[in-house]
Amino acid sequence: MKLLSVLALAALCLSAPCASAAAPDAAQAKAVHDMLAAMQAEKLMRMTAGMSRYADEKQRQAAMAKLDKVTPEEIYTRLAPPVAQLVTAKTAAEMTRFYASSYGKRVLHQTYNSGPGMYANPAPTAAEKLELKRPAYVKAGKAFKEAEPAIQHATFVLMTQLVRK
Repeated sequence: MKLLSVLALAALCLSAPCASAAAPDAAQAKAVHDMLAAMQAEKLMRMTAGMSRYADEKQRQAAMAKLDKVTPEEIYTRLAPPVAQLVTAKTAAEMTRFYASSYGKRVLHQTYNSGPGMYANPAPTAAEKLELKRPAYVKAGKAFKEAEPAIQHATFVLMTQLVRK
């Protein structure tokens, strides 16, 4: 199963530059910036740093200290261009709407505040279930899920750049 995941990620990485060779326009970059703010990408950056391997604990603490000095706005701004090549403006707008909702906030809290291992999303209310069944959200959620490994890679690349400064 792990080999299949690696092969799928490699195929995605190889096809991504060909599929989106053009630079994203300002509206798309702004939509992705807003999505990253709504999904609290600074916490995603810290989670990525926490899951990374270091030679010793001193290096881990130094990396975390450097990330603590970076503002969330800088993370959103620097992460937006590579993510904008992976996610359309419509998908970004729909995911921003999702993460700004009460259910989206609970999902983010569960994601960033749970312990290591598998976690289950909180149960949505009846009204939230209706929102999750909207065709626009279903389409955006599927597109976002497909782009998620590449987004995590872009986050890792940015984290590496910030730590090496």
